[in-house]
Amino acid sequence: MDYNKLALELHKQYGGKIRTNLRDDTALDKDRLSAYYSPGVGAVSQAIEKDNSLLREYTWTNNLVAVISDGSAVLGLGDIGPKASMPVMEGKAMLFKHFADIDCVPIILDVHSADEIVAAVKAIAPSFGAINLEDISAPKCFEVEDRLKAELDIPVFHDDQHGTAVVTLAGLINAAKVVGKNLSDCKIVTIGAGAAGTAIIKLLSKYGVASLTALDSKGIISDERQDLNPEKDALRAYLDTSISGTLEEALDGADIFVGVSKPHLLTAELVATMADDPIIFALANPIPEIMPDVAAQAGVAVLATGRSDFPNQVNNALAFPGIFRGALDNGVSTITDDHKLAAANVIANMVENPTKECVIPSVFEADLVKNIAASIK
Repeated sequence: MDYNKLALELHKQYGGKIRTNLRDDTALDKDRLSAYYSPGVGAVSQAIEKDNSLLREYTWTNNLVAVISDGSAVLGLGDIGPKASMPVMEGKAMLFKHFADIDCVPIILDVHSADEIVAAVKAIAPSFGAINLEDISAPKCFEVEDRLKAELDIPVFHDDQHGTAVVTLAGLINAAKVVGKNLSDCKIVTIGAGAAGTAIIKLLSKYGVASLTALDSKGIISDERQDLNPEKDALRAYLDTSISGTLEEALDGADIFVGVSKPHLLTAELVATMADDPIIFALANPIPEIMPDVAAQAGVAVLATGRSDFPNQVNNALAFPGIFRGALDNGVSTITDDHKLAAANVIANMVENPTKECVIPSVFEADLVKNIAASIK
């Protein structure tokens, strides 16, 4: 199947993927029109003026998420601009609606500094029940999310960071079971210290993993490095920074490799330096750090990628619909690390008997959203 061709055809045929509809599908007669609009709607506005908490009760903000991007880090395409990012934002809105029945509005911002993005989101935040930040480049994405979480009273979640981290942790919990290891005791090497890589490292540390090594394009993030930006410098608090060098030095004796970097980075020779039964999460998209045929020849025990045509897809859609469903339903104003850990454990537990070919459930798994939502309290 040529999915690029099919995508162009379908998007043109339907003029996009989403639209709004009416919650009350009763025929709009004179009485309902007068109640829903003038003169009756004025009473609703006055009630909300007296008690702002009624906004959620009387309007669609109780089930409404804004998906917001400046188009600076879209998929694997990079900084393609806000207009070109709209099909992806529409797609995210489609997933919210399909999997969690959450209404969603995609919003593209033609501003690109952290100050401008924060100001724009704060200005429109009263219209929504939650904010999903999407495809905003690192390192500004960290500042944007941190500031909005501190300054807004609704959930703010950067899915490129935390959705990836939650599903990665879920898969690693089950992969460790397959090879008979305790995940907390494993030596884990990550490469790629951008949005996803940083969030993965922090969540693995929160889970209890003690031995974490991270690399960026210049090598291991170690005590010797003097060229780190503030975000990478702060990341050292979660890492074993006593070793320095390249990926080869980092992988020596490692149990697990997690890549969010670039294609074909991991060779069979490098895998051979790892511990017995190595676990590889090669999440570069669309071409992973190692292809399944090479991984099989290298003796990889469990392989996960970001692709739907290979086993064990690390797909953010496993996490964010249930997390937002729970936040909206349970009145959660801040999505915490504990919420992310709870979601990861729910996802892992959806696979009753993990195997090499199945450590991550299907995004279509029945009760997935409901079970995650119940854990977000």
